[in-house]
Amino acid sequence: MAARMPALETFPPLRAWQRKALVEYLRRRGEDFTAVATPGAGKTTFALRIAAELLADGTVEAVTVVAPTEHLKAQWADSAARVGIQLDAAFRNADLHSSADFHGAVVTYAQVGMAPQVHRRRTMTRRTLVILDEIHHAGDSRTWGDGVKAAFEPAVRRLMLTGTPFRSDDNPIPFVSYERGGDGLLRSRADSVYGYADALRDGVVRPVLFLAYSGETRWRTNAGEELAARLGEPMTQDLVAQAWRTALDPAGDWMPQVLRAADARLTVLRAAGMPDAGGLVIATDQQTARSYAKLIEQVTGEKAAVVLSDDAGASARIATFAASEQRWLVAVRMVSEGVDIPRLAVGVYATSASTPLYFAQAIGRFVRARQPGETASVFLPSVPHLLGLASEMETERDHVLGKPSDREGFDDDLLERAQRDDQASGELEKRFAALSATAELDQVIFDGASFGTAAQAGTPEEEEYLGLPGLLTSEQVAALLSKRQAEQLAARRRRASDRTSESAAPAAPPAPMNAAQRRVALRRQLNALVAAQHHRTGQPHGKIHAELRRLCGGPPSAQATIEQLEERIATVQTL
Repeated sequence: MAARMPALETFPPLRAWQRKALVEYLRRRGEDFTAVATPGAGKTTFALRIAAELLADGTVEAVTVVAPTEHLKAQWADSAARVGIQLDAAFRNADLHSSADFHGAVVTYAQVGMAPQVHRRRTMTRRTLVILDEIHHAGDSRTWGDGVKAAFEPAVRRLMLTGTPFRSDDNPIPFVSYERGGDGLLRSRADSVYGYADALRDGVVRPVLFLAYSGETRWRTNAGEELAARLGEPMTQDLVAQAWRTALDPAGDWMPQVLRAADARLTVLRAAGMPDAGGLVIATDQQTARSYAKLIEQVTGEKAAVVLSDDAGASARIATFAASEQRWLVAVRMVSEGVDIPRLAVGVYATSASTPLYFAQAIGRFVRARQPGETASVFLPSVPHLLGLASEMETERDHVLGKPSDREGFDDDLLERAQRDDQASGELEKRFAALSATAELDQVIFDGASFGTAAQAGTPEEEEYLGLPGLLTSEQVAALLSKRQAEQLAARRRRASDRTSESAAPAAPPAPMNAAQRRVALRRQLNALVAAQHHRTGQPHGKIHAELRRLCGGPPSAQATIEQLEERIATVQTL
């Protein structure tokens, strides 16, 4: 018995961007359509509505969804079943064809890569719509990309979806259109784009506060040399990678202090209107994930759910956590993309992964809005590259082919090298060893701007930021952060004045500031000037910062040098 056609009238109402994209799709009626929409915007609902339309009017007879992971196969099948589209999530390459009870199947990119001819025959047998979820995965390897191209060239319709910046490598993505720009480089072209900034304005996603923690780190290198560095200070990428690894060491003090702060923030959100708010720690590997789970139990007195691999048991643990009120989940990468746990509101970015693609995927787990005013808070190491990515949440990226090799971020190479033990042997073998690390709140990043001054973990100054109300609009967040920063500076000035008045000796001239203190002072001054410009013009803080970057060049203020900050201060005073 053939599967019954889905009823369009039973579909949930579409958001404005979904309606606009659907109209554009139905108007074009082309073979290929690429939709880029920020995580949490509703790409699955949009794609299933297109599938229902094409099944209903007879354009297609079958639907094939290609997803990155086994877990997402089940998630797609469940979502489709709720709107009357039956997809076989258990399909295996050996099955050759789905049962007539189904409208089609959900498979992974790996499945297609292993047997593209199986999927090509399925596609040729019935007029098929192919939905390629997170299409950038088709560029992960030649096997996957070539397999996708071979399998689905005969499809009547292909719908490409992605919620994150396209790849930073040179592997072309099958069925994605590229256009040559004025610089001669080919750039991906999307048919519908709905970015984070658009979704934030529409209340579809939450505003994200990034709480960046620095601190002193000490480690011993392979050669036995002991080194010390402060997270966030200018240094070579090798030293950044090693200091970063040291901070993430479960045996140090940095992770327990950051987890304690993140749990305090989670408690505030739960008390302020998000009673089921959950937290997610994203770990680099299984061993550290287990260690972080033990730390969470020590800090909170409650066990954390742990997801270590993409298998059937892991999917069940994710589903159980999503439906519960358990506080914390610890995972290794697999929860970074596509997995839908709307109650996640606090994150700890404790992984070495550092590409723009991965960072956007990870932050996408926290942004799905359920009610007006919900905010998300993500704790991360004060590493220049991560601070830059946090400051550029609203940046839309295209996939560029033929671009000179200036990798975005570490692309994980340096961090993997820092984590890899040398394979030398004998008595003289000396391995990398993290010795100590302490944490302090360095800055809060919101809407491209940096707020706050350094605050030791566990101090009232840190608590001022951890205790920000949980239900706020974007405008209220910016205003409150500016107010907190002003109060923090005023309190410090009062304490300094009290110490001076209590001293019998003449006040000594202030000690010259070091580079770190100078950068903090300039960031404060720049934020104050931007806030003043905001009140004069009504422009959002982020737009003013972006205009200053356009005029002066350079990275976001969280990464900017002293000279770049000074130039922006001079420029904003002339606006």
